[in-house]
Order: sequence, then C-alpha cells, then structure tokens
Amino acid sequence: MEKLTLTNSERLYAEALELIPGAVLGIRRPYNFVPGEYPIFLEKGKGGRVWDADGNEYIDLLCAYGPIILGHREKEVDDAVTAQMENGFCFNLVQKYQNELAKVMRELIPSAEMSVFMKTGSDATTSAIRTARGYTGRNKIIRCGYHGWHDWCVEVKGGIPEKTYEDIYEFHYNHIEELEELIKVHGSDLAAVIITPVGHPLAHPVEDPAPGFLEGVRDLVHGAGGLLIFDEIRSGFRMSLGGAQKRYGVTPDLSVFGKAMANGYPISALVGKKEIMDVINGKVFISSTFFPNSLEMVAALKTIEILRRDNVLDVLWERGTKLNADLAEIIEKSGVPAKITGNPMMPYIYFTPDSDKKYKARRILFHTYAIRAGVFMQPYHHSYIAARHTEEDYAKIAQVFADGLAFIKKEV
Repeated sequence: MEKLTLTNSERLYAEALELIPGAVLGIRRPYNFVPGEYPIFLEKGKGGRVWDADGNEYIDLLCAYGPIILGHREKEVDDAVTAQMENGFCFNLVQKYQNELAKVMRELIPSAEMSVFMKTGSDATTSAIRTARGYTGRNKIIRCGYHGWHDWCVEVKGGIPEKTYEDIYEFHYNHIEELEELIKVHGSDLAAVIITPVGHPLAHPVEDPAPGFLEGVRDLVHGAGGLLIFDEIRSGFRMSLGGAQKRYGVTPDLSVFGKAMANGYPISALVGKKEIMDVINGKVFISSTFFPNSLEMVAALKTIEILRRDNVLDVLWERGTKLNADLAEIIEKSGVPAKITGNPMMPYIYFTPDSDKKYKARRILFHTYAIRAGVFMQPYHHSYIAARHTEEDYAKIAQVFADGLAFIKKEV
C-alpha cells in the first residue's frame, strides 16, 4: 500500500516549528504516532470521519482523544451554540445555564450533589485536590492514573520544583496492596486518593477494575479519614450517563467530568457531596475569567439531551461489544501475538511483548498500514467510538485489522 501524500501537512509543520515550541503540543507531536506516515494537521471533520490538510480521509477512532461522543459537527449541538451567541456568552455574571446544567448533573451522577464548571480536565482535577485538602485540612495525595498537566500530577517533571509534588504518591491500577502500604505510611495526613476508575496506562492493556478493587480503594481511603476522588474525565458520559461510578456502583466523595459531556466544546466539572463542596464557598478559591461562559454549558445541555433521548450510550455499548468481539476473532485467526483490550467504548490493540522486542516493530507496521488504509488510531493510546460511526465504518475497521495483521505477519 502506497504512502499517503502529506505535503501540506509537512509544510505546515515546518512553518509551525518556527512559531510554536515543538510545532504542536503534547501527545499530538509526530513522534507519538508513526513519523512520516501520519498527518500532523487536520482540515475538517464530519460525523465519524476527519480529513487532513492534504485531503486524505480517515475513520476517526481517536475522536479528539475522547470528547467526540456523537460526531464532528453535530448539527443540533452546533445550532444550540449558534443560537446562544445571539444573547452573548461571556459576561461578568453567570447565566441561567449554570443552574440548568448543575441540575442535570445532580440527576444523573451519583456523587453530584453540587457542581462547579470549568474548562479543562486539568482544571477540574486540580480543583478537586484543592477542595479535598481544604475540607480535610490534610496534605497527602495518593494518585492512580493520568490526571493532567498541572504541577502536582504531571508525568514530565521539567520546570517543576521538587517540593511541589513531595506530598504526592502513586500506586498502580488493580494493585490494592500498593495502596495499603502507602496508607500505612501516610494515612494520618491523607487528604484524598484520586483514581481513574477505568485503567488506561499508555501502550499497555486498558483495564476494567478487578472484582472488589474500587470498593477496596474506597474502604481504605475512608478508613484513613480521606476522600475518594474519581477522575472521570475520560469515562464520564461515555461509560454511562452517570459515569463509571454509576456503572460499577461505587460512589466517590468528589469526581471530575469533561471530554464527552459537550461533544468537543471545552468544559469540565467538579462535582461532589454538598458538605465537601461547600468549602469552595469561602475557604477554597476557584475562579477564572472564562469558567462562566455559557456556550459550552449550552453545548453540554444539548449533548446530554441527545445522549438521553436517543439512548446513545446503550447503542454504543452494543456496537462496541460486537466490534471488539469481531476484532478479537480476527486477531486470533491471524496468529499475530496481540489482543484487543479495553471496554467496548475504548478499544485498544495491544501487541504482546516478546524477548526479541518484535512487538514494537509489529505495532509500528500495523499502525502504518491502518493510517494508509484510512483508519486513524494512535499506537500508544486507546481508541474511542462515536455515535456517527456507521456500519460501513465498522466493516472497514475490521477489514483493515485483518489485512494489517496479515501484512505484519509477512514482515515480522
């Protein structure tokens, strides 16, 4: 299969290198894909597909890393936002949509007695940590998962004083014994444990919680007098309308939401029990010029309305379950040492490590084949599905998996 034409994308990248540090930020940089094979600039999207700066068309299985739950350019959502522009959206005071959205959150999410709305996932997780410390009067935080780019949790420590994260400790998903040991040492000053309720370490299998794991985390945290925080930035409005906490039946003290709640519009939320959230009314300060903007709230209200009205998440679970089963069968028949991991909403092909490290070559070759064939995935990050992916899209994904695995079997 021929390499894609990426002339415009590469031209824009070369220009951006003189204007933007690294040309683009974070995980969107070329080395996080397959350098020279993936586009770097996209031009447009519609439904479940995107087009790059050179006009190449792809089935979008990244969905902007999770925010697109319905589809790109979802007309009902965009129309609601456009209509709100007629009234204005950035003021020194809030508009009624704050209250309307908070009521919906309280109705759907078990932990959401009260809500505060922000813009990004990192805003929300950092606000949750500040709130937990303010409420408990304690300092120590134990974390599990990726929680954003702010000083207390970022994985890359450049530019961050060591004292900023000296009260932060980490344990691994589904390893309750690690948490037990940390609480033995730090429990007397434990403010909170923050955890992504669905495990998704980079370039590793996506994990569901082992039986009793989330319950065990909750009991250990509460036993030490701390708070349990669920980071539902990825799982919220995707695992269920009430998040993973609703699906798994474990209610945290605080939780954070974002990504899929507004189908791409920038909004996040910190929600929690009233007694805890009340510290934000005076004791803990959270504020930003753009937090009260109404366009994103209107987008969230319309997105959630569609998710509820059309039973979108149940439909996606059914489609995703079938897709995962089909891909698992294709992988087994191929004989390639790999497996499909993750729940139906967030699938990921994991190439099994071997002593010769051929799995790395298999991963790169597979994703090279897939992008050339028009299926946009990420080698080191799980995928997402959206409501506007069609049966035709699913059939093509399955065919690309079959052909791609056959291709790498000949090469490696």
